[in-house]
Amino acid sequence: MTSKFNKKKDNKKAFPNNNRLNYLIVAVFFIFVCIVYQLYSIQIINHDKYVAKASLQHNIYSELKSQRGEIYLRQNNSDFYPLATNKEYVAMYINPRALYEEEILALLQHVFDVFHRSSVEKEVDNLLAKQEQEDFDNELEYINSLDLSEDEKNIKREELISRHNSLESNEEWQEFKKTKRELEIKEREQNIINDYFEKVNVRDKYSRLVKRKIEKEELINFYFSVLREKFSLNSPEDLFIKNGKVLLVSDGRDVSLEIEGFSYTWETFRYYPDKETMSILTGFSNMENVGNYGLEGFFNSELSGEDGFLLGDKGSYQGRRIIIDKKEYKAPVNGNNIVLTIDYGVQMSVCQKLKEAQLKHQFNSGSVIIMDPKTGKIIAMCSWPGYDPNNYQEVEDSSIFDDPNISRQYEPGSVFKTITMAAAIDQGKISPDTFYNDLGQLNIKGWPKPIKNSDFSIHGGHGWVNMNYVLENSLNTGAIFAASQIGPQVFAEYLEKFGFNDKTGIELSGEISGNFRNLLSDKVKDIDFATASFGQGVAVTPLQMISAYSAIANKGVLMKPYIVDEILDENNQLIKKTEPQIVRRVISEQTAETVSAMLVNVVENGHAKKSKIDGYYIGGKTGTAQIPSPRGGYLEGQYVHNFLGYGPIEDPKFVMLVKFDSPKTSVYAEGTVVPVFGEIIDFLLKYYQIPKSR
Repeated sequence: MTSKFNKKKDNKKAFPNNNRLNYLIVAVFFIFVCIVYQLYSIQIINHDKYVAKASLQHNIYSELKSQRGEIYLRQNNSDFYPLATNKEYVAMYINPRALYEEEILALLQHVFDVFHRSSVEKEVDNLLAKQEQEDFDNELEYINSLDLSEDEKNIKREELISRHNSLESNEEWQEFKKTKRELEIKEREQNIINDYFEKVNVRDKYSRLVKRKIEKEELINFYFSVLREKFSLNSPEDLFIKNGKVLLVSDGRDVSLEIEGFSYTWETFRYYPDKETMSILTGFSNMENVGNYGLEGFFNSELSGEDGFLLGDKGSYQGRRIIIDKKEYKAPVNGNNIVLTIDYGVQMSVCQKLKEAQLKHQFNSGSVIIMDPKTGKIIAMCSWPGYDPNNYQEVEDSSIFDDPNISRQYEPGSVFKTITMAAAIDQGKISPDTFYNDLGQLNIKGWPKPIKNSDFSIHGGHGWVNMNYVLENSLNTGAIFAASQIGPQVFAEYLEKFGFNDKTGIELSGEISGNFRNLLSDKVKDIDFATASFGQGVAVTPLQMISAYSAIANKGVLMKPYIVDEILDENNQLIKKTEPQIVRRVISEQTAETVSAMLVNVVENGHAKKSKIDGYYIGGKTGTAQIPSPRGGYLEGQYVHNFLGYGPIEDPKFVMLVKFDSPKTSVYAEGTVVPVFGEIIDFLLKYYQIPKSR
């Protein structure tokens, strides 16, 4: 009985042992299946992937960067002057795993001292000066608001001025000002260092970028700042760079310097020697060496070239990795070089004149374009304001990147009267001797107030005058009369022939066309037709405007403007030469000669006398136009001043546009753009040694 019971008990104990064995067998089988599947995956499914991974253990792949092509001007007819070239810069890194936080902060303090302190101090000084001026202006405004007699106000104003001037010698005030300055600088310093620290202090990283595009001189200054005490350095001149390393001469030999937890690499980026002067024209290349705006944007593919690569077997020698066999190699192809039509001497002189004019007339923006009317070649193209394309990322308003000569429309004003006269004369409807009775103003059907001449309040009507007189005295009513002889449809056709409805096709990024859609509808409003005749209510670009005048100067033939003379390969061997291209005949040769003679009369007897040059016949026309408001209508008291002209009139060598937006010193173009035109054209005649003809 007992043994039977025990036997059953033993059998029950055996079952759990058998279950464990079964579980083990299943587990082993599952592991075996997984191993088989993994082998199948490696050898069959993902064979190529693992072959590639294995090859990386034995192969080395290196990308070979191409060099971006350069942009040149010609200097002295043969030498190249670089507008855009390539330059080596430094990228700085900190290894946060190699440094304590205090050591990182110490390095970042040097970063601030070398790269930011000067600009921060300048920023704070400007801020404090602005605050002082605002405080003074507020006190002055308060005095002016007091209910006092003018004599009493004058006394208080003098007291204010005296108190303000005495602050310079007030020690207590100067100490307060010094303390305030230091606090402002310290606050900015702390913010900048904290921003760097937040970016750099990532403890699981071996290398964190601190700053890029650093000049060689700046790298030396940084090393001097960090290592000055350690090596008893006297000045940054004690250090130099050789083979990409910062060195110090010690005991007659070159010693390579190192900063713990700090490293740097060399990178090649675009460099623009003339900075603001040529920025609108060149555009810029970004940190990825991609061109944006201007020539850089338009010719990005030609300038970029094509990167190469090297794939080879790698080994090691004395602990260094080396290439022992080259498998695949593709050489980088450097970008093509571009040579512009612009004359270096003329461009520098014109841009300097434009800067001087801005200081004198305080305009918001300005342009000068000079073109060869026979070919369409751009001799000079300058704009103000500009920016530094080496530091394009510091620009606050990206609209400054746009070239106003091709990317912005404006209403040209009275310079458009020349186009109106050319169309009407070409149709045989008027001549320079055609008379009409000028009443000084004209009522237009459907418009509530009369259109007036600009001098109506002073002169009134001019009476019976001819078209020569109209252009000389810039009479709006005369332009309306001339346009009315051909009608809106024919007038619009001439505007299209002159090119105002099309892009010129110049080799610059961002070009737009003009806009005179109000003259292309089935039923043109009388007021739109009337104002268009004297350049209001139609919009053009400066390049379109100078191209139209060039057609008149070129005996009625419109040429395509171009700014690139040649495209060269990396060895400066010619790939392509730009040839002048005729667009179309716009007006007859006789009409062109007639209009040119009328423009000479404007310079000799009209509003453009300040552009007259002794010994030469110069033709030109002024324009003063209201600036449209974004909300409709026109801005109060703001005008565009522009002048277009060419010479010598018997054989024009150049056509020029000078344009200022909202100058502050004069209401009319006669007092701003015309004198500048005269100075530049006098320079051109002497520069090109053109003999006098009168």
